[in-house]
Amino acid sequence: MGKNLFIHSYEEIISVENLLDAWCEFRRGKRVRADVLEFERQLMTNILSLHRDLADLTYEHSSYEAFTISDPKTRNIHKATVADRVLHRALYRKLYPFFDSKFISDSFSCRVNKGVHKGLNRFNDYGRKESLNHHKTVWILKCDVRKFFATIDQRVLLQIVERSIADQRVKWLLEKIVGSFYSERDGVGLPLGNLTSQLFANVYMNDFDQFVKHSLGVKRYIRYADDFVLLSRDKAYLEKLLPKMKEYLKERLQLELHPQKIELKTFASGVDFLGWVHFPDHRVLRTATKRKMIRVLNQNPNGATFNSYKGLLSHGNTQGLLQVIVKALSGNW
Repeated sequence: MGKNLFIHSYEEIISVENLLDAWCEFRRGKRVRADVLEFERQLMTNILSLHRDLADLTYEHSSYEAFTISDPKTRNIHKATVADRVLHRALYRKLYPFFDSKFISDSFSCRVNKGVHKGLNRFNDYGRKESLNHHKTVWILKCDVRKFFATIDQRVLLQIVERSIADQRVKWLLEKIVGSFYSERDGVGLPLGNLTSQLFANVYMNDFDQFVKHSLGVKRYIRYADDFVLLSRDKAYLEKLLPKMKEYLKERLQLELHPQKIELKTFASGVDFLGWVHFPDHRVLRTATKRKMIRVLNQNPNGATFNSYKGLLSHGNTQGLLQVIVKALSGNW
């Protein structure tokens, strides 16, 4: 069938074995939660019931529980039932390795062996290479997709995903999960609470990544979720790329760049990306991230919380900040 087609069958995805493996992965860190405990009390009955509905093609996705979090930006989270989340993970277990192999190396969000720290290191590496070890001025174009998860077009997403899938039942299941939610209008949006949403978002934006890397031929491009940067010594080159990227996002993916979050500036002036403000020879913590960290530490002044942030601070020039925090919090420990 070749590398370009998803090889796992519908039977593999919905098998009791895969559902149980998905359950074991899902319950890690959640075993004391009431809904998880309730599901576990009749685990095999619930797993077999889910399997039967899937095998009979009578499965229906349940409604979501909605709530908001502030981190510090306010986000609307939609939480599915335990049975649905187990199914999400069972599907994810089979889909992720296949689609991840298609992603560009410079996509860092929600991927195994990637993440923020790897993205920060790649940004620093590209800045050094493009500036010829800080001897040349580097321009950085930074963009942010406006209301990304809330504006993903489900029809376009399914077209992209289903190009690689031959089994009609797998397509049916994907349509059930993707179509279980909408944000501003029917057929648009993905819920932030779903594990599958993280993968689907990367699949969706991979279409854009491939356009930037291969059609536009951009050499130094990094994306993390809906944020991306391009680095070049040629400011005019980046200026010419911007309308082409805007057009592709709008025409192909029904997405728009946030007009207030498009920046084109020199590396030397400081570029805010992935929680840090980057300069050619160092990076400092973003002010909003610093304030959140201090607020959390004041609310939870314990060694575990401090050590987690100490790990974050180790990725930049923060010795002075670390000393201030230690001094301010020492009386609470």
